[in-house]
Amino acid sequence: MKIKNETKVGILAALAITLLIIGYNFLKGNSIFTKETKLYATYPQVDGLTVSKPVLINGFQIGRVAALELQGDGSIKATLSIQSQYEIPKNSVARLESTDLLGGKAIMLTLGNDKNIAQDGDALQTNVQKGLMESMQPVQKKAELIIAKMDSILSSVNTILNPNFQKNIDKSFTSIASTLGSLEATSKKVDNLVGSESSKLSAILSNVEAITANFKNNGQKIDAILANINNVTDKFAALNFQQTVTNANKAVADLQTMINDIKGGKGTLGALLNDKQMYDNLNNASKNLDALMIDLKANPKRYVHFSVFGGGNKKDN
Repeated sequence: MKIKNETKVGILAALAITLLIIGYNFLKGNSIFTKETKLYATYPQVDGLTVSKPVLINGFQIGRVAALELQGDGSIKATLSIQSQYEIPKNSVARLESTDLLGGKAIMLTLGNDKNIAQDGDALQTNVQKGLMESMQPVQKKAELIIAKMDSILSSVNTILNPNFQKNIDKSFTSIASTLGSLEATSKKVDNLVGSESSKLSAILSNVEAITANFKNNGQKIDAILANINNVTDKFAALNFQQTVTNANKAVADLQTMINDIKGGKGTLGALLNDKQMYDNLNNASKNLDALMIDLKANPKRYVHFSVFGGGNKKDN
């Protein structure tokens, strides 16, 4: 039976369309001839995650992202197509991770230990890991600080390369070289002095060594002498202190006896202080003497008689 050309063209067209559909789904990661389990995962954001991105376990692909759907609360619901031959525990975690520096994302499954297996339509726990660029932010800040310090260093280098600064540095090095030359000359003089006076220095050092040896050999005697001196000074100090205290006590006792005698009316001072009549007599005598002096000043002729020519008769007034 002869096949018509139109039939051949139709068959070829059908095969081409079929191959196109299969190839398109293959490129998208859709499996046509195998059964898949649909699981769901919800993320607050899915930067870099697109449809057909792989679902991996320890780097091994077991499925793909079949669809992404925006929810009413702003979250993103991802449909995960998992090959049916792989069993996923219900408490497994679908972690969204970066796969490259350009921000590409993939779903990394961390298998749980639940004995119950996730069925078609179940939702998995989710977790979003920071992207590589987000993780690099602290490094970026440090790099910015380093760049700022490098800029400061370069500014300092530019200052150093300034001609005037170079002249100052040259002067400084010249001064340092001159100072080193002076130090070298001084050290030579010291060497010459030590060389010329080495015999005297040796003798001095020998004497010092002999003196220290004598001190070392007579150390016990010196300790005994110092101990005796300490004992003598301690005794002398104690003796003087005791004598002083004794004299002070005796003086206080004598003073107390004198006060007691005065209070008892003994002696002239005691009689004067304790005899009321003597006090009155002295007071009256003082008053009479005061009256006599007043009258003497008022009437001196009453008490003194004199004549300019002498030998005159004295008359009583």
